[in-house]
Amino acid sequence: MSEPNSNPQPKPPVISPAAAAPATPAALGELPAERVPITNPVAAVEAILREPRRIMFQLTQPGAGRVIASLLLAAIGCALVYGIVVGTFSGGEQLWAAPVKIVVGLVLSAAICMPSLYVFSCLSGSRARLADLCGLVAGLLALAALLLLGFAPVAWVFSESTESAAGIGTIHLGFWFVASYFGLRFLHAGFKLLDARGSGGLAAWVVVFILVTLQMTAALRPIVGTAPTFLPTEKKFFLSHWFDCTVGTPKEKPKTIPRAKVPSKFSS
Repeated sequence: MSEPNSNPQPKPPVISPAAAAPATPAALGELPAERVPITNPVAAVEAILREPRRIMFQLTQPGAGRVIASLLLAAIGCALVYGIVVGTFSGGEQLWAAPVKIVVGLVLSAAICMPSLYVFSCLSGSRARLADLCGLVAGLLALAALLLLGFAPVAWVFSESTESAAGIGTIHLGFWFVASYFGLRFLHAGFKLLDARGSGGLAAWVVVFILVTLQMTAALRPIVGTAPTFLPTEKKFFLSHWFDCTVGTPKEKPKTIPRAKVPSKFSS
């Protein structure tokens, strides 16, 4: 008969409940880097790219107005540079008209959507003040404009190598959707840190904000291309405006003038 194995099997290590539980994120302001003040647009740019929680914490502290102003200045500066790149497609007066329209469109969209954001914030149970929401929207604009600035070299290549206004407009819209996604993600993270009980209200506001920004492309047209007037004289829904730009109505072919017959010396 075989002898029983005298070496006992090793027992698996016991994991304590504290070690098994996932680590909870630190509260705002617990990290020393988050308590460093933001005093200028350059610091605001670095913070929103590397330490977004620092922006959110500074918005809850005295002097939040300076942070909001720094974010807005950063957003306006980046949007102006990107607008110049947009204007290079047509040149001429679009080199200054496109940057102005892009900045005005961003600021107006944020101002128009601010009341609805405050209402949805209250309905979601958030404790955010109106100043906090203004700061989060300023951060949204700053981050989106920074991403547009990063896309500017790519947009310039297409502006210089294509003659299709519909094509270059589609590229700019694609860049705006990508930039808006990351900007809205910053806003969503801020809502979570402000103890919002649900995100349904914020999701509804995101739809409103996107629709308003898209309508600005029709209300402030032309941003890409040229027109006889600085602003449109006809009201249009943005989908109708895009359809006219991509399909449009067929143009009548110019009438050809018959060439006069020249008498030939060989004719009789």
